[in-house]
Amino acid sequence: MNFTKFQSYIPRIEKAILGGLESQFRLAPKMKIQYSETKIRAQNPKKAAVLALFYPDNEQNTRFLLTLRASYKGTHSAQISFPGGKSEENDIDFMHTAKRETFEEVGIKIEDTKIIKQLTDAYIPPSNFLVTPFIGMLDYTPSFTINEEVEKIIEVKFTDLLDDKNITIENMSISYMKSIDIPCFKLNGYIVWGATAMILSEIKDILKSVYSL
Repeated sequence: MNFTKFQSYIPRIEKAILGGLESQFRLAPKMKIQYSETKIRAQNPKKAAVLALFYPDNEQNTRFLLTLRASYKGTHSAQISFPGGKSEENDIDFMHTAKRETFEEVGIKIEDTKIIKQLTDAYIPPSNFLVTPFIGMLDYTPSFTINEEVEKIIEVKFTDLLDDKNITIENMSISYMKSIDIPCFKLNGYIVWGATAMILSEIKDILKSVYSL
């Protein structure tokens, strides 16, 4: 989709009703579906925020940003994710957390990012994080500068997110269960699952509700 057309739909995105947990759970591993809002609160989770950043590429087509995390000794090593991370004391709010982390990880200036919409919180059981996602936008083609937390930038076409053919099921072994079938997106040759896929599922539902392609 042309980026100018994407921008024309932003007022509708801002007013769109969130799909909530129903949207998220379409792309949730089986175990995550057992976590109700009450059970999540009981875990006293750590707080974090991420940013789904949409922007024009060099041909003025709309893309959004994912990252391949660097390999390390931790729960989310080498996974596909949005830029983002843990909330810090100096953060004004979760929106600031998402913008700050995006700047630190991929070099996008905080003041350049326009927040379009806050989404439904997503819970990550293995690390006990409750993540607040935001849809954001840049009005120019970015030049990314990654830090040590990011292995690679992944720039995904807007239209690939909306294409149902890019949703599949993969048999995987994860930290809390072995050999289970996990719903996921396949984007740019990468398997996108877990909290990132859950957030993308809600974004996809919002976009399909407001766009006429």
